[in-house]
Amino acid sequence: MKKQKITLAISIAILGIAAQTQVQAAGFQLAESSATGLGRAFAGEGASAENASVQARNPAMLSYLEGRQMSVGAVYVMPSVSTPGTLTIDSALLPQSISMNADVDDVANNALVPNFYYSSQLNDRWTWGLAINSNYGLSTELDSTAAAAIFGNKTSVTTVEVNPNIAYRIDQRFTVGGGLRYVYGKGEIGASTPGWISAVGAYVPSLASSLPPAGTELKYLKGDDYGYGYQVGASWQIDPNNRIGVSYHSKVDLTLSGHASGLLYTGGSSQVDGYLPLELPAFAELSSFHQLTDNWSMQASVNWTDWSVFDELVAYFPGEQKPLGNITSDVVKEEHFKDNWRFALGTMYHINESWLLRAGVALDKTAVSDENRTITIPDSDRHWVSVGVGYAATKNLNIDLGVSYLRTHGSAPINETQNMLGLAQVTFNGESTGHVWLAGLQVSYKI
Repeated sequence: MKKQKITLAISIAILGIAAQTQVQAAGFQLAESSATGLGRAFAGEGASAENASVQARNPAMLSYLEGRQMSVGAVYVMPSVSTPGTLTIDSALLPQSISMNADVDDVANNALVPNFYYSSQLNDRWTWGLAINSNYGLSTELDSTAAAAIFGNKTSVTTVEVNPNIAYRIDQRFTVGGGLRYVYGKGEIGASTPGWISAVGAYVPSLASSLPPAGTELKYLKGDDYGYGYQVGASWQIDPNNRIGVSYHSKVDLTLSGHASGLLYTGGSSQVDGYLPLELPAFAELSSFHQLTDNWSMQASVNWTDWSVFDELVAYFPGEQKPLGNITSDVVKEEHFKDNWRFALGTMYHINESWLLRAGVALDKTAVSDENRTITIPDSDRHWVSVGVGYAATKNLNIDLGVSYLRTHGSAPINETQNMLGLAQVTFNGESTGHVWLAGLQVSYKI
């Protein structure tokens, strides 16, 4: 079973909330670090020090925050992602191939992605901060008897990161910063027998009694772990109106330890211990901020993620009790991801001292090639269109609202094949389509 056990995953509670969402950046990466940046499609996020949330993208920008500040918010994700397609069963045991509709609607769930940030200026040179947010997440789900459930009916990935950061101002033009990435995760993945299994039994009566009922758990994996990494950044104030920020977030290695179960792993309801090494990829950002007039500014960003490290997932079973066949390891999935790029352009306009308008657009390139796209990670190129508004309720209190609309761009074919123990070959041919709405609220306060 190759596709349905796509990953043991990292499914983590953020601030106590189990946030699981269809990813809004490439692969299973999240972009929703704050509702403030959401309003401009996160353009210039690593060079725009609007509040304490900036440290999530560039710790060096903490040097631009005066006094003590706190920012808390959340982005609500409303995906509408479908995978229309056709499923075909070929077998020498069948008088002819069986083809059927295998459309899957709304494979991704709505989710809330919260965040929390704090910054404190120690003196004219040093500023420290704390960030709690998420950089990776995924949740797709099919009915346990859906035609394509054999490829995976349940996959969840969510992450939470805790980042203590510190920044140092070298002079009026240059700042540097760094911090620790602490990532914890737990998750689950499963696959089940589709409803058409009974039709196969009708075609081949000799197999009917040995086929499991529709909806039977074939494979299920669950595990958790935590890991460490680092992040560094720098900024250059070219002149009073132009600034550049650059940042790098290291990879984080996880060894997801848990258990495996299901008909094809244990033959029933028992469990076996297992673990799966997973490398969360490094990513980097180059941002710029440009004050064009007293009221109007422009922002831009180029983001890169090292998704090419996500090549193959292998599960290991070190315990005395092994899965069926007495195997010690199992190739979970060959992903063959590729590095991806994201390009964003944004703007802000101050109407007056109280009101601020934001807007932005972005192109987020997929990390998945057409040959390796799956139902469980139906990734594709995305266009972003974002708008936002900021309101200064008082001298110290700011409220930001942001809304983004994401639409898949270009073709995103899905072609998966599953070998059923050498008895039949099941093929899904379809595509990934859909859109996503994001709505966020950020409240920032200068203490």
